[in-house]
Amino acid sequence: MVTLRLMWGLLVLCVVAASPRRYARQAELDNYGNNNVDLDLNEDGDDVYDYYNGIDEPQIEIGTLSPDEDIDPSHHASLEEEEEEEVEHEKRRTVEGREDKELPIKPQLIPSGFGESGTLMGPSAQGGMATCMLCTCLVGSVYCDDLKLDRVPPLSKETTHFYARYNKIAGISKSDFANLNKLKRIDLTSNGISRIEDDAFFGLPALEELILRENSIRQLPALAPSMTLIDASHNQLGSTGIQREAFKDMSGLLYLYLTDNNIDHIPVPLPDSLRSLHLQNNNIQMIHEDTFCNPHDLNYIRNSLEDVRLDGNPINLSRTPQAYICLPRIPVGALI
Repeated sequence: MVTLRLMWGLLVLCVVAASPRRYARQAELDNYGNNNVDLDLNEDGDDVYDYYNGIDEPQIEIGTLSPDEDIDPSHHASLEEEEEEEVEHEKRRTVEGREDKELPIKPQLIPSGFGESGTLMGPSAQGGMATCMLCTCLVGSVYCDDLKLDRVPPLSKETTHFYARYNKIAGISKSDFANLNKLKRIDLTSNGISRIEDDAFFGLPALEELILRENSIRQLPALAPSMTLIDASHNQLGSTGIQREAFKDMSGLLYLYLTDNNIDHIPVPLPDSLRSLHLQNNNIQMIHEDTFCNPHDLNYIRNSLEDVRLDGNPINLSRTPQAYICLPRIPVGALI
């Protein structure tokens, strides 16, 4: 609009410069009285003539062409409409461009018929699918809780955390987590899992946390040395469900939870990094001197292991004080 007004002013100046000079009649001082300034406006309000008292010479009339004579008002209006339409069009293009740039990839529920029930396709999954079906995907984390899944859905290679709690998954195969080299955490709490292939988790180089609580697992599979947390509480491991020296090479293991499994022994050797060991409500009846300590080194102190739970086991800790003399705290359990 400002540009249009400037062009209009330039057009007026050009017309004035090209038109011949005209002299207004000399104003009679007696006709005006009291030396007041009068304005003579044409009916359109565009031409203005100023007369000042005390001037005898005829003044130059500053004339302008009437819009009615040279310029079609409809043309003026059409210019304004075109400019407004151009501005609105530019705004729409700007908004559409911003939406195209800022539109995030959001998880969407895909109706049945686009794939198998429960199939998850992450942002980097094969086939170009950039949505998750049934599950929710948020920056590498996949949430499939309480969806009545009966198997582990296909996962993107970019998945770092996988949650499939409270489903109906009965078994875990090696192919379920194959080639997921960035996967750090798996939580399969309360699924009714009864069978796990032995190499299902071992080939995951980044896996650190595995939660298998409240299932029906009878045999704990081999796990990667990178583990920091293992929770297999409330299963059916029994006396043979844990492989010999299963945790020996896990130099970074911090938390080991094996509550309510009918275990009859403490799974030694335990890495020095371990901070918390929960074995309550099992069938452990004996604890040896070398279970936690080093009987050949009386100066050995195991500072990291501060939380040992043995309550709910048929064992009297007071009978073997040498077994935990190296610990900073006495294990929780029966002392009589």
